[in-house]
Amino acid sequence: MTTFDSPARAGKRIDAPTGTETVGHEWDGIEELNTPLPRWWLYTFYATIVFAAVYVVFYPAWPMVERATAGTLGWSSRGDLVREMGAADAARQSVTERIAVTDIEKLAADPQLMQAAVAGGAAAFKVNCVQCHGAGAAGSAGYPNLNDDDWIWGGTLSEIEYTLTHGIRWEGSDETRTNFMPAFAGMFDKSQTAALTGHVLSLSGKHKSSPAGAQLFADNCAACHGTGGEGSPAMGAPALNDAIWLLGGTEADIARQIEAPRHGVMPAWKGRLDPVTIKMLAAYVHSRGGGQDAAPATPDAPAAAPAAPAATKVASK
Repeated sequence: MTTFDSPARAGKRIDAPTGTETVGHEWDGIEELNTPLPRWWLYTFYATIVFAAVYVVFYPAWPMVERATAGTLGWSSRGDLVREMGAADAARQSVTERIAVTDIEKLAADPQLMQAAVAGGAAAFKVNCVQCHGAGAAGSAGYPNLNDDDWIWGGTLSEIEYTLTHGIRWEGSDETRTNFMPAFAGMFDKSQTAALTGHVLSLSGKHKSSPAGAQLFADNCAACHGTGGEGSPAMGAPALNDAIWLLGGTEADIARQIEAPRHGVMPAWKGRLDPVTIKMLAAYVHSRGGGQDAAPATPDAPAAAPAAPAATKVASK
């Protein structure tokens, strides 16, 4: 077996130019100096060892089967978080208590309280609502835009709160908002569907109507959507005269909805979120720009209660 060694294995010696001892190796005239570490570096290294030894005594350090060693101080980052969250809860407790006992339609009368409710609702929206409605609440196909003033069941604070509480077509809630549009595929032939589609588009000035389409609309659609396509909040029938469409506004989109309507579902947040959080969410959605004011109560009658179970901006157009 052949081994290869360096040409020279000189013994340790003192390097004349530097006065430092060599390690004893030399290769082609090149030697390595055995320069000692600076004292400050060694002392720093020793200090870190001492610090580590002290740290493992006082703080959580060694991982065990179920938890780490606790340390003699009993400190933990989880404990810090719990204390900070408790302090934050205590700081906003007075505000949440005021929101809880204030009628939702009267929140706006206290601008500071309304501002706090909107801020809390914005935080809750980012956790629970952006998955469908988007970070900016602009929605997408099949998911309503919450920034405009197009509300199927009304956009007052109490109506939005009702929708959030009981959901839309949610099987787990007996008080959920519910409406269903019949499928006309078996009732109309293609020419009738086309005529009705044209009339629906004409209501927002996007198409020319025909007598046949107008008659079909009057016979089959006006009872819910209104003679002029203005919609009916009491029935949850969307307006058809504002060119705002949930599932698309082309002729093909509208014809498909006439023949085989699609119905969205929104979960009921009652039981998932506490009533104060739901109220704050309603305040946030209302503040996006399209919220409606509640009708003033008359001397002879109380303010109107939320409309019959149905959905905010969900029934397809």
